[in-house]
Amino acid sequence: MNRQLQHELDDALGAVLGDMQQAVDRLAQVLEAERTALDSRDFDALDQAGTRKQAIMLQLEQLDAERQQLACERPAVAAASTPVWSKIVQKLQYCHLLNQRNGSAVSQRLGQTRRALAVLTGHAGESELYGRSGELRASLRSQVLAAV
Repeated sequence: MNRQLQHELDDALGAVLGDMQQAVDRLAQVLEAERTALDSRDFDALDQAGTRKQAIMLQLEQLDAERQQLACERPAVAAASTPVWSKIVQKLQYCHLLNQRNGSAVSQRLGQTRRALAVLTGHAGESELYGRSGELRASLRSQVLAAV
């Protein structure tokens, strides 16, 4: 491999790692914005955060594929960039924790909503999916509780 090509591959690997760092930083910001939207029940902001989060994850997947390919071409340079990669991995782990926290908040609110619906539909205290004999409930739609 000629020297010019080696230099270009080295620069490309550095650029990909830099792009990954920026994308992971944006992901953390989006996850924080998602939490704020959850807390304030701002569904438009929540939808926007979800869309942005998905786009960033797709970008990170593409960048990681490039990183892996470049690392195979230039293993020595990839090894030298280990500290940068370690920072990216640490930030990704932080993003994972943020995402778990947000998922937990969503699960908690979903449970509250299901319990409220169960009370409103007259299914409070019953299994949400299956009846006593094991039959699947087709719907949790409202039922008439009383008639005048």
